[in-house]
Amino acid sequence: MTDRPRDSLAALETARLDWQRDDGDLETPHSLAFGDVYFSRQDGRAETEHVFVEGNDLPRRFREWCEPRPFVIGETGFGTGLNVLCAWACFTRHASPDARLHLVSTEKYPLARADLARALAAWPELAEAAARLVDQWPEPVAGVHRLWLDERVTLDLHFGDSAECLAALDGRVDAWFLDGFAPSKNPQMWQPALFEAMSRKSRDGATFATFTCAGVVKRGLKAAGFAWRKVPGFGRKREMLAGEIATAADEDARRTTPWFTPPAPRPARHVAVIGAGLAGASVAHALARRGLRVTLLDREAPGAGASGNAQGALYIKLAVAPNAHSRVYLAGLLHSRRWLETLDPEGALWQQSGVLQLANDSREAERQARFLAQHALPGSVVEGIDATTLAERSGLPPQAFSAARALDYPGAGWVRPQALCQRLAASPGVAFQRGEVMRLTPAGEGWRLTLADGTDLVADQVVIATAQLANRFDQTAELPLQAIRGQVSQVSLPEGMPVPRRVICAGGYVPPPQEGVLTFGASFAPHDEGDEMREADHTTNLAELARTLPGFVEALRTAGAELDPARMDGRAAVRAASPDKLPYAGPVPDAAAWRHDYAALTKDAKRIPDTPGTHHPGLWISAAHGSRGLASAPLCAELIASRICDEPLPLPIDLADQLHPGRRLIRDLIRLTPR
Repeated sequence: MTDRPRDSLAALETARLDWQRDDGDLETPHSLAFGDVYFSRQDGRAETEHVFVEGNDLPRRFREWCEPRPFVIGETGFGTGLNVLCAWACFTRHASPDARLHLVSTEKYPLARADLARALAAWPELAEAAARLVDQWPEPVAGVHRLWLDERVTLDLHFGDSAECLAALDGRVDAWFLDGFAPSKNPQMWQPALFEAMSRKSRDGATFATFTCAGVVKRGLKAAGFAWRKVPGFGRKREMLAGEIATAADEDARRTTPWFTPPAPRPARHVAVIGAGLAGASVAHALARRGLRVTLLDREAPGAGASGNAQGALYIKLAVAPNAHSRVYLAGLLHSRRWLETLDPEGALWQQSGVLQLANDSREAERQARFLAQHALPGSVVEGIDATTLAERSGLPPQAFSAARALDYPGAGWVRPQALCQRLAASPGVAFQRGEVMRLTPAGEGWRLTLADGTDLVADQVVIATAQLANRFDQTAELPLQAIRGQVSQVSLPEGMPVPRRVICAGGYVPPPQEGVLTFGASFAPHDEGDEMREADHTTNLAELARTLPGFVEALRTAGAELDPARMDGRAAVRAASPDKLPYAGPVPDAAAWRHDYAALTKDAKRIPDTPGTHHPGLWISAAHGSRGLASAPLCAELIASRICDEPLPLPIDLADQLHPGRRLIRDLIRLTPR
């Protein structure tokens, strides 16, 4: 990686390999950068099982595991994924059917997908598991990438420097695979910062195992609070190290932001989710997948509100200047694509058509050029294209466009939001109930939900996901939300017309047509909660389409398409946004307690109390997804489900904190500080 600002969006350098064959004709990948092999030429799988699986006593621990949370393994150096596949196989053999496994692995130089598949082909007995891994293999982009290996096993790949990734990990580990190229080959990894990060992220009783007995490793582990011992090594290696945490280092990630300290885990056998749009339905699905019983409530039906359009664009617009917003939304886009591929591999609910973001004027063209210069993302994520390539990829002739340049997001596309919500609401473990929740009241260790018809429902925990109505409850009343009306327009296409193959975005968006109908829009009306159809909005949408695709609109008119706004069809709905345009995803803060506990910030923003933030116990929110909900709601659902189930998060700490619902409360307190 080149040196770039902290919030830059960057591709990682993929591993450079050559391939060596042993006497049995087994291909072994060899790192050209580090001059070392990825696994033993004798028997890589046997080495992994001896060093890491047996070294951490995993067969016994898996057999005895009965916690509601998953068993968590942390690994330094994912490499070919062999360690992960062996741990997964051991878990499948020994763990009870109700147990879950969560793997967290760091990698600074990820293999290319083809190299990964080639390396794992050495073990035909792992072929099915390897295929699940290869199929979901993420782009080489720095950050956290969540993969679902099966219904009980989750893998979080943290791409980047191991010490930095573990320092940013929001989660705790039960067993460590301290792997990576040998300390003599890769001294940059085996540093005190790595061992300190491992110590901070270890649960009580966490173990570790490593193939090496190098002095730098023994000294680093001891200094970080681990007790180590030498045990028999594998093959020609006479000894290796194993041990456990003795004195964990203090977690210091939130010393400057104590208000974001997460609430302690609580029982969560039954969770009520209020709102069955994309935000709520994706939370319900995420929780049910973890074995929880979920009641999903909505005053109408799944996908009846702003998530009820027949088509929606899965896309993002990234900023030129490095910032946390872009990191969140890029992570969300990549997450949503893997999530949809796993949920709907047949493509009934979505299409990875790609998205073209047009540069319709010189200002946008200059902005896109600066973006490409600032962020080194792979072309498989986003690339700049010229007019010729734009026409080729869009499926429209060059004269359809006013733009001469565009950004192409090949992995983005479009989704059927209403159908997606209906699929999620029908997930095993989710019970949909029609009803409008009017009031939330603490009830013992849980919550009482009072419905408009006077009936009550009791749940252990509650997730609020009701868009612009999410702050109607006493507990959320101080969360600022802005209602935004949006209307899409539709036109039936004459036969034989060239149509867009990709989603095309500029001031609005137009996806590929569905069943002969072209959808385009959407209008943008802040502080407007009307959901009736308006001719004026059709006029606005048509004018924006003409600015985006002037030649295409002219061809529509020539072919006799109905473009009279008074006769057009469409749909209107109301979205919600936060003041900083990021979603709210996390525990609901107790606003009165925060104002009291952090009152010192109003006098001096540097006087930070060490008091952890007080939250309404077992109350969560996923809201303010605006017009980018397809790229944010599934990731936020995983974040909330991970918090509820005491798992590592699918985002680094700083980005999870950026989404915390209490961020505005702190900002408002600091704004009162005298200047």
